Amino acid sequence: MKNYIKKGSGVADKRVTRRKRHSRSVGFVIRLVKEKPLGAVGGIITLLLLFTGIFADFLAPYGMNEITGEFLAPPSTRFWLGTDNLGRDMLSRVIYGARVSMIVGLTAPTLATCLSVTIGMLCGYIGGKFDLIAQRFLEVVGAAPRLPVLLIIVSLVGPGMWTLIICLGVLNGFGPSRWMRGIILSFKNNMYVRAAKAVGSPTSRILTRHLLPNVMPFIITGFTSAVPGIILTEAALSFLGFGIPPPAPSWGGMLSGPGRANMFLAPWMAIWPGLALSIVVYGISMFGDALRDILDPRLRGGAGRYGVRVKKGKKGGEANQSSTTE
Repeated sequence: MKNYIKKGSGVADKRVTRRKRHSRSVGFVIRLVKEKPLGAVGGIITLLLLFTGIFADFLAPYGMNEITGEFLAPPSTRFWLGTDNLGRDMLSRVIYGARVSMIVGLTAPTLATCLSVTIGMLCGYIGGKFDLIAQRFLEVVGAAPRLPVLLIIVSLVGPGMWTLIICLGVLNGFGPSRWMRGIILSFKNNMYVRAAKAVGSPTSRILTRHLLPNVMPFIITGFTSAVPGIILTEAALSFLGFGIPPPAPSWGGMLSGPGRANMFLAPWMAIWPGLALSIVVYGISMFGDALRDILDPRLRGGAGRYGVRVKKGKKGGEANQSSTTE
């Protein structure tokens, strides 16, 4: 089709590009549903979390701290999930809690991924004394238990959403940098990197234009794998009183305090936030595992984009191998 398109026809080039992107996205969804059905379910749960967090103001029947006048009311047609000890609607609190989990679960892994990719690429590509000093520092940081360090930092700085995001992002960015360093070490000796060095390309261009696009599948899988752990860590810190302070509707904070004190009198105060937290963490974990299996070239096997497709010959059932490029 490209042979029939003139070089000056920008509109036709855009149409071809859109079709290719559309076909790749549709193919990815089809492969996800066929090969990883649990991953597809996890993807739906992840999309529901994003949708609920973005449109919480429109989905919640009441405000997150609005007093309805019904204290410890059981689930009913008016209050689907009941009310808490202050008369606040539990459904609205759980919906607004999805927004808190979405903000923390996206911003903190983004900060951690940027930090780990930067450190890992520099250590893996530059090497030498810089790599030696950086790795010794990362070993010291990695030897410290993460949760006590978080508790100490938050207790000194003070609780808050952005304080928690920065602490989680920085502390979770050091560990994966060693994993990214190993990936860069395996990629930097490829022929296209040597060719870029031979023509005099600067280090910044080699890192951003040659290495970064090739390690992007690993970055995506690392990001999705970090999201459920950070959501659980935020819930644990909020449960202990070092996370997002009340009256913000954090799922971990809703499990602590009044939710724990009224567990036998009003069990729905602890059941619904715990159930929402469990479903979201499970769904994102399944979706992240499915993305890793699909995007990681080392795990694609013979059915992947860079794998080997086996075709049966017409005579004698002989197998002919042909590389798939899609």
